[in-house]
Amino acid sequence: MLIPKADRKKIHEYLFREGVLVAKKDFNLPKHPDIDTKNLYVVKALQSLNSRGYVKTQFSWQYYYYTLTPEGLDYLREWLHLPAEIVPATHIKQQRSHAPPR
Repeated sequence: MLIPKADRKKIHEYLFREGVLVAKKDFNLPKHPDIDTKNLYVVKALQSLNSRGYVKTQFSWQYYYYTLTPEGLDYLREWLHLPAEIVPATHIKQQRSHAPPR
């Protein structure tokens, strides 16, 4: 499917920033809730990334759940021209707060 480059860039940027993406299986939905583009564009762009092994897809209760793979991380970093220091939100390790002593 032909997707405008601006919309594809929005989808790829969101996926790289978050590391995960959820899309409802409703191809007539005028707009994706998180990305300012058609839901059909989101599903088809991620279907393309899935066929190349850049995302892992899980389908449940009429929703697609996409997770970025390490190969997809490298691909999107190259496609978006980003440095290696920038990583998705799901790859950032959170600081653990130690429990107070008893």
